[in-house]
Amino acid sequence: MIAGFQGINPDTGRITTLGRGGSDTSAVAIAAALKADRCDIYTDVDGVYTTDPRVVPKARRLDKIAFEDMLELASQGAKVLQVRSVELGMVHNMPIFVRSSFDKPEDIDPHANQPPGTLICSEEEIMEMHVVTGIAFSKDEAQISVRQIEDKPGVAAAIFGPLADANINVDMIVQNVSEDGKTTDLTFTVPAADYNRAKDTITSAKAKIGYARLDTATDVAKVSVIGSGMRSHAGVAAKAFKALSERNINIRAITTSEIKFSVLIDAAYTELAVRTLHTLYGLDQA
Repeated sequence: MIAGFQGINPDTGRITTLGRGGSDTSAVAIAAALKADRCDIYTDVDGVYTTDPRVVPKARRLDKIAFEDMLELASQGAKVLQVRSVELGMVHNMPIFVRSSFDKPEDIDPHANQPPGTLICSEEEIMEMHVVTGIAFSKDEAQISVRQIEDKPGVAAAIFGPLADANINVDMIVQNVSEDGKTTDLTFTVPAADYNRAKDTITSAKAKIGYARLDTATDVAKVSVIGSGMRSHAGVAAKAFKALSERNINIRAITTSEIKFSVLIDAAYTELAVRTLHTLYGLDQA
């Protein structure tokens, strides 16, 4: 028996906890150190779903998911596994099997190719890659817009430097021309828990930044569409923007990466947006 969610600093010898979900990271680290074939994690869900089944009843459990996709899902709001545990699994190529701790061993067919659950593995082990793997969402977001700042070098550093010094993580960043056409607006999101500190940090640096006003919103949510198949398919995001517009859902900000794009919307439309996108990409259970 080995205690989970704990770590020790090799230099100081101090013991610390690894945060919520840290036992996942402990399990994968130990499995990698022992060169195990696979790391099974028993949890309160029976696998990884295309989205939260409480929001979309038609969400289906995935038999397999690539490390990269799972990493994005975990970091964008899915709470199945701690992000660090997925990173460790990917670095050490350690397959992680997520299964329910409520399944009775006698009810599981020992001859089944794969018992109920989801295998997180390398992309090469997945025969059929879907364009979109899943939809994640997070309501723990806050938006801050710095209005009418001078469009010159160093302004972004003046905004994000103090935020970094305050250990505030900035996620989505959008910059565009102000209404007067001479200055620029800069909008970004921070975790809702850091909203007040972020607002105070920017206000304190107003003289250095030189902005006209600060607009903020806490009733926002981030919805992310994730899938390794996006690398080889064009127009995936465009379909989402069209579908959301048809539902009268306004997009406040957009960020993209190779296998993911996220939209910031009003929190009241979160469930509608998730259901719309889940159906749009054919993720509903057949």
